[in-house]
Amino acid sequence: MAPGELPRKVASPTLTVLLCLGLCWGLWDQAQTGTLPKPSIWADPSPMVTKRSRVTIWCQASLQADNYYLYKDRLIVPLETLNTSRDSSNKAGFSITSMSSHNVGKYQCAYQIGEILSQPSDLLPLVMTGQHEAPSLSANPGPVVALGGNVSLSCSSSWPRGSFRLLKEREADVPQHLEWMFRRERGQGIFHVDPVNTSHAGTYRCYVSPQSYLDSWSHPSDPLHLQVTGVYKAPSLSAMPGSLVLSGDNLTLQCHSETGFDRFALTKDEKLRAPQHLEGQPSPNFFLGPVSHTHGGQYRCYCGHKNSSTWSAPSAPLGVLITGGVSRSSPGPSSAGQSNTLSGQLHPESHDLRPRGDLPMLQLKQQLLLPVVTAQ
Repeated sequence: MAPGELPRKVASPTLTVLLCLGLCWGLWDQAQTGTLPKPSIWADPSPMVTKRSRVTIWCQASLQADNYYLYKDRLIVPLETLNTSRDSSNKAGFSITSMSSHNVGKYQCAYQIGEILSQPSDLLPLVMTGQHEAPSLSANPGPVVALGGNVSLSCSSSWPRGSFRLLKEREADVPQHLEWMFRRERGQGIFHVDPVNTSHAGTYRCYVSPQSYLDSWSHPSDPLHLQVTGVYKAPSLSAMPGSLVLSGDNLTLQCHSETGFDRFALTKDEKLRAPQHLEGQPSPNFFLGPVSHTHGGQYRCYCGHKNSSTWSAPSAPLGVLITGGVSRSSPGPSSAGQSNTLSGQLHPESHDLRPRGDLPMLQLKQQLLLPVVTAQ
């Protein structure tokens, strides 16, 4: 086919791969363009392909087409043609059976009906992953963020120079090229999210590519789950039988929310350490079992939906105090003047406390320091 000449109509639709060095644009300029909508293009299973893996580039028109054309930048040699899909006459695919560095690049496709050539599709970047050591991905101040707050996602790599890309799982958007900077001998790409909204919730991974091999990506980082709170109305939290519990007794915390929620999460002492992940469960009841003194603290609960990374605002804090019987330390060798301690649990506000529920009145005494008496 000579440059500038439209291809002849063939009996069966085919996908033709051309060297795009002005030829494809000449076709679009000389053809009757503008009357056919552009096709869609995608890669199956993903545009991020590991070395020697198989991938298929699909081009789909809104109408039945006579021919399909696939274009690639930096193409050295033409690729073989492929018939259209058996189950659809308005879709054609090109299969790469073993991904290599020769296949990376930006792809576009078009289709022809009679003498009319469609507008080109959007660009599809095809990259090869798994070529370099995986970077690390972290969130500052943390991966659990309140709606309207701010967070920075940092992708760090041992490569001193390169590009960083942040991808969100189950998103078809082209990977975003992040700002990048240097920190001593480690490169770091930083993505600032401010303010945070519900669209930012989800699972992220990042990649790095050396400056001289921008289409050759690293292994993916470990996933980072970004969870957004404050999306729904706060639930309330209560304790059964009460928030003052004897050590060894059972305790259940109940998260009360509006109807429609099927995931519930419980946190402890958020002011001391921010939650790194909200582990949800289908039941609003959190059975803590026979409790010990480690169960004491400030609790909050959240409600949300299954398979979602958005949560309600936290409930008001519920203080849980674990009490126990008076115990005396085992006597041991000691010298004159030393003291053994007879102690009980002391509430910071009162010595006499009556817990909610059916627990009896507890008399909590301050620590009693008793002098040690030694035999003469």
